[in-house]
Amino acid sequence: MGRELAREFPIARETFEEVDAHLGMALSTLCFEGPAETLELTENAQPALLACSVAAYRAARECCAFEPAIMAGHSLGEWSALVAAGGLSLGDAARGVRERGRLMQAAVPVGVGGMAAVMGLETAVVEALCEEAARDEVLAAANLNGAGQVVVAGHRTAVERLVELAKGRRGKAQLLAVSAPFHCPLMAPAAAGVERFLADVALDMPGVPVCSSVEGRLVSGVEDIRSLLARQVTAPVRWEATMQALADTPARLAVEFGAGRTLAGLWKRTVSTVPVLPVGEPAGMSALRVALA
Repeated sequence: MGRELAREFPIARETFEEVDAHLGMALSTLCFEGPAETLELTENAQPALLACSVAAYRAARECCAFEPAIMAGHSLGEWSALVAAGGLSLGDAARGVRERGRLMQAAVPVGVGGMAAVMGLETAVVEALCEEAARDEVLAAANLNGAGQVVVAGHRTAVERLVELAKGRRGKAQLLAVSAPFHCPLMAPAAAGVERFLADVALDMPGVPVCSSVEGRLVSGVEDIRSLLARQVTAPVRWEATMQALADTPARLAVEFGAGRTLAGLWKRTVSTVPVLPVGEPAGMSALRVALA
């Protein structure tokens, strides 16, 4: 993950090295070489995704003269967006998301929580099914992703009940292979820990507008950023609303920076008026250069 980008673009390699130095570990080696089971641990995966996103963004700024008009990130990606926009230092973000990952993993014992993706049902229907399936447990919509996709999170037994209820409503539902039930009230201990971490972190007003996926609106100040980053641990990711806020600007191109192309896929299925490019590898950088020409 990110290896070819680091090979071709010195600034990308320097970004990985900067994250390594701030964390005191060879995260870049883990990204480039694995092993996958270690990389996938939440406390490693979160700073790894941050490093890949920021490395790709910095490379695009340098080689393509890319200048964003507005930025956003899906959950963890909001930290990356704030780094790219100048609201948060890369070092503080790397330490913060590693701690965020550790806290989120520790909040709920392994096997107690779960998540599932529900497709083909309206958000209101899924929220009603959450209430029905929860009984005396926790179950809530965690990601409002658009394109008919809602991810739910909570106690695993409640999630399993919801999967069966969704099938009965002619929806599609699939349990997700995750280590914890993110973005639901079970993450309250982790949110409190993130809030404590952020209390000692220097934040600045971003130089580029940043749209928060917690509420689908622009951040309004330093304390607003601090509050939103803590709240996002338990709040649902309102990604459909965020994409719409981005699409309502005069921007002519959407770019997903980092590993994979999940957000580009959601964008294509939700926003038809603005094209999108995933940029996480050298080929994506070449496509971006052409698109901006």
